[in-house]
Amino acid sequence: MPNVLVTTPFHEAQIDRLRRVSPRLTVTRADPETADYSAAEILYGGILPRDRSRAPNLKWVQVHMAGVNGLHEHPLYADAAIALTTASGVHAATVAEYAMTALLALAHRVPRMVEWQGRGVWPPDAQRWPLFVPTAVRGATLGIIGYGSIGRELARIAKTAFAMRVLACKRDPARRADHGYCPAGTGDPEGRLPDAWFSPARLTELLAASDVVVMCAPLTHETQHMIGARELGLFHQRGARRQRGRARARAGARRRAHRGCRGRRVRARAAAGRSSALRGR
Repeated sequence: MPNVLVTTPFHEAQIDRLRRVSPRLTVTRADPETADYSAAEILYGGILPRDRSRAPNLKWVQVHMAGVNGLHEHPLYADAAIALTTASGVHAATVAEYAMTALLALAHRVPRMVEWQGRGVWPPDAQRWPLFVPTAVRGATLGIIGYGSIGRELARIAKTAFAMRVLACKRDPARRADHGYCPAGTGDPEGRLPDAWFSPARLTELLAASDVVVMCAPLTHETQHMIGARELGLFHQRGARRQRGRARARAGARRRAHRGCRGRRVRARAAAGRSSALRGR
């Protein structure tokens, strides 16, 4: 009977769901710092033991997150004897909804309204229009860098709810289908939604043509520093910027590019730990 060890803080009801998958499974839960890994053949968790001798029988690691950039230097990541799988696609709807929520909040000046509400006063009537007038999202052009599960669900929301024009950038635009996990009614598994496709070599074209840009690319050696001062300079001079996904922009480049732009840059971090960026018109 396969021994499954869960070190993610699941409730007992969630553990029971795992047990019901098969009567052949033995499922236990423990904290990652104090867990006994010696009998575990399958490990579900986010914090993995670095000492392989603690888990001599381990054959399969299922991580709780979609990205594995934080595991590149981990001994288990390089162990060819262990299968390592991720939760890619599981959080797509939640993260895509977060990105759209942030876009709508910025376009409708919600942070500014909350700021004034916190002061306990409202600006004079003559100032309200320039301070609070919203920017239309419907019909805008959305550039998505990294057309994976999150980008595809975001494209679906943008097209169906806001009639946005979608530009997609992926490593190989010729491979438009996505065969990963995708619940029915979500995403764009066949790759039919984008109005235009771009390779990373044509990223500057996508940026120049977009009103809003969402970074959904995973953090790899190829995507690190993918967005810098030159790329940000292609954006229009108005609007708000945010960055979503693991691909990182150089902090210094962001600051230099921002000095010449109007508006306020709002930065946020999702619960999943990804920094992200949107730029509205």
